[in-house]
This record gives sequence, C-alpha cells and structure tokens, in this order.
Amino acid sequence: MDLSGKTALITGGTHGLGGTIATELHAAGANVLITGIEDEAGKALAGTLGERAAYHRMDLSRDGDIDAALADCRDRFGKLDIIVHNACSYLDSGLSTAREDWLTSLNINVVGASVLVDKARPMLTAPGGVVVLIGSVSGKSGNHSRGPYSVSKAAIAQLAKLMAVQLGTDGIRALTVSPGWTWTPPMEAMTDGDRDIADKAGAKVNLLGRVGRQKEVANAVVFAASDAASWVTGCDIPVDGGFTTLASDQGLGPRHWCSVIASEQS
Repeated sequence: MDLSGKTALITGGTHGLGGTIATELHAAGANVLITGIEDEAGKALAGTLGERAAYHRMDLSRDGDIDAALADCRDRFGKLDIIVHNACSYLDSGLSTAREDWLTSLNINVVGASVLVDKARPMLTAPGGVVVLIGSVSGKSGNHSRGPYSVSKAAIAQLAKLMAVQLGTDGIRALTVSPGWTWTPPMEAMTDGDRDIADKAGAKVNLLGRVGRQKEVANAVVFAASDAASWVTGCDIPVDGGFTTLASDQGLGPRHWCSVIASEQS
C-alpha cells in the first residue's frame, strides 16, 4: 500500500484517531495536510512528521476556511489525491439535544464534508482520487444516549454512496471506514486511562475480545486510499472486531460496560 507521490488532506487530523490516520498515511509515503481547529496540536504533529507534512487550520463550518485550506494544499503540494473526513462534533444529548447543537453537529459532521469534497472536486486527481469518510458502528443501530452523533454517522454512509455515484464518472472513489469501540481519547476518559477495563468491556460485545486500536483503523484507511483498493467504492469497510455481527451491547454503549467491569473489579 504505497502512497508515494500522493497527497492527502485529513480533517480533524490534529490528534487521536485523526492524528494516527495522518501518521499512517505519511508513513505510507503520502504528503499530508493536517487540518482541524486545535492549532498547537496540529502544528506539533506536522512538526513531528517533518518533511511532506503541514498543518492548516480549517473549521468545516466556514467556507472561507475550506477555500484557504485547499489553496494551501495546492500551493504546497501541487495536487490532491486523497480526502479523509475524520472531523466530528460530539455535541450530543440524545433526543434532548438543543436545536443549535443539532445544527452544529450536522454542519460539521455531514454538511462540511460535502462542501469540502465539492470544492475540492476540481483539484482531485481524476481518475484515481478517493474520498474516505469515517463512519461508526453508532450509525448502524439505535443508542440510549446518543442523537446527533449517531444520526450524522448514518448520514455519512449515505453521503459516501452519493459521492461514489456523482464522482465515479470522473474515476474518483468514495467510501466509509467505520470503527467500532476503539481505544481513543473519549474511551480513555471514560475509563480513567485504564485500557484493561476497556478491553474487558470490549470482550462483552466484540467477537475478537477487546477494543480496537487506532492504528488498526488507520491501516484500513490507508488501504482504502491506496491503489490496492482501486475497485472499491460506494461501500463501507467495518473495522469493529465483529461488533456489528454480534450486536449484543443492548444499545448501552462503552461507558456502561466499562463501568460494569470497573465495579466488578472494585
């Protein structure tokens, strides 16, 4: 999965899963433009990666930011082959979510991705370009506590199909990569940094008996973005340890099951 000579733009790429995706794309040989709104983290990651990496602030709710980031990508690297949409708003109170938070979440998670890809279309390598949208198992089933997050992830799956149809005539692919429970900053926070609790909770709901690792998700993104996946478009690649096959978490989510494990150990 050699990405040498290709250029990737990653939204929400400053840290966590997005940062790992940026790191693995870079390791595969791609130029990477890391975008997001956490400037210090983004600049630090780009500095760590060094050559072929840069950071540009981009708030997906602002068209001007999108235009500026794409111009920076063109000026720095001269091309754009890969877009990975990982940015996500976590404003979410289930059905009780305020209208403003609903609109903010959908604007960033779904609308921002659509606007970015539409604006980037003239730049995207055709044929051969690819758009990878990060989905989630949360968009595939109901959930007791989540609203905008799950709804937006379900919408992203449909958005990928829309992009696959409308960009396919140019030879540009579009698809989703959908992680399951993964050891990321939100899960670290809900377990006080105890990965053993997370893995034991994951064993309750995943066929492979643990939670995923960020690099495992990033590896799937690298594959999706590579020429090895040249005949893959309009679909979802689940990276969930069998979660969507087992579907036995009763819609309670990782916070519940991690707390159960913690209680059993205390």
